[in-house]
Amino acid sequence: MARNKRVQDREEKQEEIIHAARDLFLNEGYDATSINRIAHEAQVAPNTIYWYFKNKDELLVSILNAELTKHLNAYILQSTQDPTERLIWVVEQLQLANRLVSTVHARIKFSTELREWHEKFHLLVEGLLRLELQTLEIAHDLIETRVKIAVFTIEGLLSHQLSEPEKREICKALLAKY
Repeated sequence: MARNKRVQDREEKQEEIIHAARDLFLNEGYDATSINRIAHEAQVAPNTIYWYFKNKDELLVSILNAELTKHLNAYILQSTQDPTERLIWVVEQLQLANRLVSTVHARIKFSTELREWHEKFHLLVEGLLRLELQTLEIAHDLIETRVKIAVFTIEGLLSHQLSEPEKREICKALLAKY
């Protein structure tokens, strides 16, 4: 019998599912997006998704990892930029994915996969903040406290709508030597 469909690489199919789910999660929300809807958008049978992902949370973790990799690479390319500008860029990137960020925070109490991802994400972000503060020659005994303040402040910036000048002043203050 003739084959009408081309054979598709497993990774390619997985990427199509991730892409479809990412768009749906960002535009319609995690809770409003069913596996059937993801399958329809990815043009696969619903059970196909379970060949690649244990559940919707594992699919979300794959999306988060893909987003993180993409944004980390972009962040590294900005290493010559002013630290305040880099921090503002990070906040802007998180705001673009705010629906994903909100979903992670809402689901970490129910999902081991998301809780573990969130903990690793915080370790990574705190490590990057620590390096930024060390580069700025912030006093060693102030760094850990400033890292925590920065994390809480960034989460606050995501929760509250502020003007660009207000965000800039807050980011500048976070990185100030004082």
